[in-house]
Amino acid sequence: MTRDEILAGIAEVARRHLDHEGPLALDQRLVEDLELDSIRLLTLAAEIENHFRVTLDGDDEATLTTIADLVTLLAHKLAAR
Repeated sequence: MTRDEILAGIAEVARRHLDHEGPLALDQRLVEDLELDSIRLLTLAAEIENHFRVTLDGDDEATLTTIADLVTLLAHKLAAR
């Protein structure tokens, strides 16, 4: 799966489960730019796991600041399957 496909999947999850409108950019910050509080971050993590069929653990989630971080993490997890 390419990084663009991963980004499109994240955008779909954000639209469907977080009511996010508009495009996502790699440099967008999850908390500050997308205004995700702790509940919405948990929702994002759970729905990302469901969509991509991966498991995120606490260490993974602690390293995520931007959309680019999330794309990179997912690319590594998907490549390891």
